[in-house]
Amino acid sequence: MSDQVAPIMHVKVYAPFKIYFDGEANSVSATNRTGNFDILPRHKNFMTLLTPCNLVVRKDGKPSLSLPITRGIMHVKADQTTVFLDV
Repeated sequence: MSDQVAPIMHVKVYAPFKIYFDGEANSVSATNRTGNFDILPRHKNFMTLLTPCNLVVRKDGKPSLSLPITRGIMHVKADQTTVFLDV
């Protein structure tokens, strides 16, 4: 068996005065007006307004970050996922 490494992307979650997460992850889950969704590595370019939910950032082998949010903007481009909170 070969050792395959799970695909990763860079994720940054921050508000005007605090960085909640800045590092590599395997997925990000959140909610927008159409419902729950997941962002995985190699996702197409994407931008959305987030609605109240638990934003979850996952990385294999590490505890997930689950952050209750009230609003935000998510931008995905070239394996870079950026979430701006409290905007």
